[in-house]
Amino acid sequence: MGALEPVKFSQTTTTVLEPVHCPTCESTNIVKHGKTAEGKQRYKCHNPECTRHSFVREYSYRGYLPTVKQQICEMALNGIGIRDTARVLKISPTTVLEELKKDRHLEHVNRPLLEQLKPTSAIVVKHIKEAEADEMGSFVHSKQQERWLRHAIDHQTGYVLAYVLADHTDQALVELKALLEPFGVQTFYTDGWGAYARLVDEDQYVVGKWNTQKIERKHLTLRTRIKRLARKTICFSKSEWLHDIVIGLFINRYEFGRAV
Repeated sequence: MGALEPVKFSQTTTTVLEPVHCPTCESTNIVKHGKTAEGKQRYKCHNPECTRHSFVREYSYRGYLPTVKQQICEMALNGIGIRDTARVLKISPTTVLEELKKDRHLEHVNRPLLEQLKPTSAIVVKHIKEAEADEMGSFVHSKQQERWLRHAIDHQTGYVLAYVLADHTDQALVELKALLEPFGVQTFYTDGWGAYARLVDEDQYVVGKWNTQKIERKHLTLRTRIKRLARKTICFSKSEWLHDIVIGLFINRYEFGRAV
């Protein structure tokens, strides 16, 4: 039976036993787990699938609250910088950074979409016939340290298929092609970057801006929503790792539909 926390009402003598919920998995299979140095009751979740070790219901520091941690990610993905987030939430910038740096198992390929394309006993395997591929430039620490987002989307639906964050080299396109291979793309609409001529068969790609409007719009969305990607701003990335995490979080959540 889960742990129960008494809730007392000031105008009556009635005491209501309220079940304790795990802030991570919402399980009520909770037991008491000692007390903190400040004398607060600590709880432990017995759900075998839960990754949380222990928790308390009332934290002295706001940065430990699950709702505040969620707000940190939401603000980072909606054009708000590290120090702005710290000021608004009244927490330390270090807390903001540590929350964003958590290992969230980000995917570089749209696996939910890939699962829909897999063959079943009654349906023949589907392929993405046409895809738009392009790159978007940014920088880390200084404009001499360029960082490029190279990705591809379905030309018909606009769904992001896969992405790679790397330098502006042919190797980035090699990695992207490997991620796109399960989709069976037959035609790429691209710009005139020379790597396509070197690495893609001539009859498989078409150069021109007319067929890359959807992916260019994706770039505009990214620059608008993620502050560190804006062209004119003092909020730029100082860490390549954090730069990739924030962009990856946005793509995984809003393009792949994953709860990260």
